[in-house]
Amino acid sequence: MTDYKKIITEGLWTNNQALVALLGLCPLLAVSSTLVNGLGLGLATTAVLVASNVTVSVIRNWVRQEVRLPVFVLVIASFVTAVELAMNAWFHDLYKILGIFIPLIVTNCTIVGRAEAFASRNPVPAAALDGLAMGLGSTAVLVVLGGMRELVGQGTLFSGMHLMFGERFRDFGFSLGQDYNGLILAILPPGAFFGLGLLIALKYLIDKQLEKRAEAHATKAAEGGPQPAPAEG
Repeated sequence: MTDYKKIITEGLWTNNQALVALLGLCPLLAVSSTLVNGLGLGLATTAVLVASNVTVSVIRNWVRQEVRLPVFVLVIASFVTAVELAMNAWFHDLYKILGIFIPLIVTNCTIVGRAEAFASRNPVPAAALDGLAMGLGSTAVLVVLGGMRELVGQGTLFSGMHLMFGERFRDFGFSLGQDYNGLILAILPPGAFFGLGLLIALKYLIDKQLEKRAEAHATKAAEGGPQPAPAEG
């Protein structure tokens, strides 16, 4: 029986592809200079993940083992092309900012890895949920990292929201004021490495605390369990 709760937990936290598997780091580090950039690339990647996982799951019983990887790459490339054309049509300014990293979604190891490791071995509902969870987990890292770098480096947050949500969001956002000079390192490539390292360390600390709490609960439950009956004399 498919454990859908486990699929969601692994995608969002336990096996987060950006913080645990460390896959797809090239686009993650390159475009996460602002929150909106990270959100745009994350949602595009999630759409490709879900669509490719579903398609691979549907055709898994008809694809020969010898050609499965080329077929999977072809499927992924088709959906990346569709997403690229859609972004060029409806989010043209954001598309120009993200540039080459939209077509490079084809080479994202996360998508190929999930197609091979999960979608090709599980039914459609589970494959779709896995793609959605893995995509949203990576998107969350992109958004948080982009927000951190934008706030520290530029003193703004949510700037450029109109690129995704229309002109009524042009003035939407937060600013530390014109007197804030910003830390230029944060929006440069080294800042992306430092930021991602901090997020990985934070996840490690949270996991250790959760592990200690689980061990404490297990110990308390064992101590409070039924005691053996005294032997009769």
